[in-house]
Formats: sequence, C-alpha cells, structure tokens
Amino acid sequence: MLLREAREAVVEHCLRMRDDDLTVATSGNISVRVGDLVAVTPSGVAYESLTAAGVCVVDMDGHPADAATAGVVASSELPMHLAVYRGTDAGAVVHTHPLYATTVSLLLDELPAVHYMVAALGGPVRVAPYATYGTSELAEASVVAMAGRTAVILRNHGATTYGPDLPTAYTRSLYLEWLCRLWHQASLAGTPRLLPPEEIDRVAALLRGYGQRPGEVTPG
Repeated sequence: MLLREAREAVVEHCLRMRDDDLTVATSGNISVRVGDLVAVTPSGVAYESLTAAGVCVVDMDGHPADAATAGVVASSELPMHLAVYRGTDAGAVVHTHPLYATTVSLLLDELPAVHYMVAALGGPVRVAPYATYGTSELAEASVVAMAGRTAVILRNHGATTYGPDLPTAYTRSLYLEWLCRLWHQASLAGTPRLLPPEEIDRVAALLRGYGQRPGEVTPG
C-alpha cells in the first residue's frame, strides 16, 4: 500500500513540476523512499504519459525491485538520489532544471541570504562543482555541498532538494527557485542587501515551531 501511494505521489508531483516550470520536457526526476526501497521516475518518459505502474522501484543499491518494471531504465540521476538517501534522513528527493536556480549556478558559488526563507533550506544554498549528469562524481558533489542544508544548486545543471516526505521536498524546490529569482531580479537593479547569519539562525528556530503540522513551513 505504501509503495503504491509513493508511486502515485511521484506521478502527481512530476506533473506539478512540469506545470510549475521547474523543469523542461522529460528532464528532472523525483523519488520517494519506502523502507529499503525507492520509487523513482523512469528515464526519458513524458510526464503526461507517466503512470504509477510505470514508476520504477529499486533497492538502495539501485537494483530493480519490482518485476513489472524490471526492464524499465530508472532515471539517469538515480545515483544522486541514492547518495542523498544514504547521506541524509531524506524520505523524498526532487531534482529539477529550473531557470533561475540554473542561472544562479552560472554566476555564484552560493545563493546568499536575500530573504529570511533561506532558513527553510538550512541557510544560504551552496553551488556544487560541475560534474557530468548521472555520474557518481555528481552524486558525491551534491551530497557534500548539501551538508547542513536541504537543498543544493548544481553548476550548469539545476537543483536538488529533499525532505521527510514528497510534499515537503517539493515545496523546498519551489522556495529555492523563488529565492533564486528574487536574487536575480534584485541584482538587475543593483547590489542586493543581505541578512546576517544570526537572523537566519533566529528565523530557523522560529520555523521549527511554525504552522499546523510539524515538518512544513509556509510563513506569512
């Protein structure tokens, strides 16, 4: 039951990812962990034709764990997803190719504290060094740059976020793209004013007690 719900959630959020302009065509990928199994998008399948039954299921070593999709190639970024699960307490991972986060990746080594909501991602978001997509090098660089954060920007590539569940991981992708767009728009007009680290720490503490349910933040 949990695995079926995870596959359905992957399809739902893939369609949202497309509609929210967080990716282009078949790029980007999403996964959800259920115990020692991971439901992950297949490679190169148009999101409008993706079904829950077509979502791949693999073990933590990347081996197919469902006979029905054993012959389907999982996302090329599976190594990165698995690396995030091994290196964090993630329950879901969202990898996107959004315009503004990718733009930031071409210009900065870190997305600075242009708004207090960087606290929802753990602080200013680092840009991982470039590595070819789908490689172990990219997977390792992503996890290293994500230390103490729930998001990472990938140079000349895109962005990745994680969370305890898919709604949280996805919301963090939305926040990250909004923050990158904010930095971009402010930079067109001048030099953005930044918040000090102590304010980000203060907001992070406030966010831990914010909202109607633990684990998600939508202040305002």
